[in-house]
Amino acid sequence: MAHNHNHGEGHGHHAHHSHELSSLNRAFILGIGLNIVFVLAEFGAGFWFNSLGLLSDAGHNLSDVASLVLAMLAFRLAKVHPTSKYTYGYKKSTVLVSLFNAVILLIAVGIILAESIEKFIHPQPVEGGAIAWVAGIGVLINGFTAWLFMKDKDRDLNVKGAYLHMAADALVSIGVVVSGIIIIHTGWYIIDPIIGIGIALVIIYSTWDLLKDSLRLSLDGVPTGTSLKEVEEIMQSVGGVENVHHLHIWPISTTETALTAHVVIPDLTLMERIKEQIKKQLNEAGIQHVTLEFEFPNKACPDGCGPLLSKD
Repeated sequence: MAHNHNHGEGHGHHAHHSHELSSLNRAFILGIGLNIVFVLAEFGAGFWFNSLGLLSDAGHNLSDVASLVLAMLAFRLAKVHPTSKYTYGYKKSTVLVSLFNAVILLIAVGIILAESIEKFIHPQPVEGGAIAWVAGIGVLINGFTAWLFMKDKDRDLNVKGAYLHMAADALVSIGVVVSGIIIIHTGWYIIDPIIGIGIALVIIYSTWDLLKDSLRLSLDGVPTGTSLKEVEEIMQSVGGVENVHHLHIWPISTTETALTAHVVIPDLTLMERIKEQIKKQLNEAGIQHVTLEFEFPNKACPDGCGPLLSKD
């Protein structure tokens, strides 16, 4: 019953949504293309000039290209229609992708750290000017790609991932530019691995939240930004609701959230009105898929209700 009511609202929203998706799609394709070209150039330059700063930056940029491709794939998969085997479609793949992304980044960091420490112990001469030029181009490309994702970054964990990767990259490339300039003027080759280690720490810092959030979502935890206690309060505040229990909130994808709950109401004639009201309130709170079971006070939960939350 409730489903028909949801479809009516959806149409205008859908057109708007597909427009956003196509602009995001363009952002992904443009970002992937630019970054692939740059990674190839940077790897070449890194080998040619024997620069760890450039090679580590290229390695990080490559992990970014992978993460952009994965995030774009997740977007595509999220739009696959449900089947009899996958009743939610492949929406959950978006969560797995964001987890995979965070893991890829951390592996890249491990490699950079190992290399940097090795070079820190045995510094080798590198070509400062060339490094500064190549990395300077990187600042522009990464900055531009980050800007492409900026407006959508809070709507979806994967877009946020892409944005963070690119923004971190722009910073990292600035670091490499600075190291190149310092090497030109002083000949301190040890700056190269120091920048490599600095880059690794920046990446760990920027990836940590992404890892935490995506782990939480893959364990069907309540999505960040949604509070179980607040949702319970929203539902209890609807007129005619006596009690809410067996409340579960979990992610269907990185952008969609589901909820199931038992709602105790004294008057069954109010059920439709209460249901509409709860769904409307929850939709405003960012929970799109709501399934409710209604109960009479005396029939309610034989296993003893009590409040769901003793503490937050």
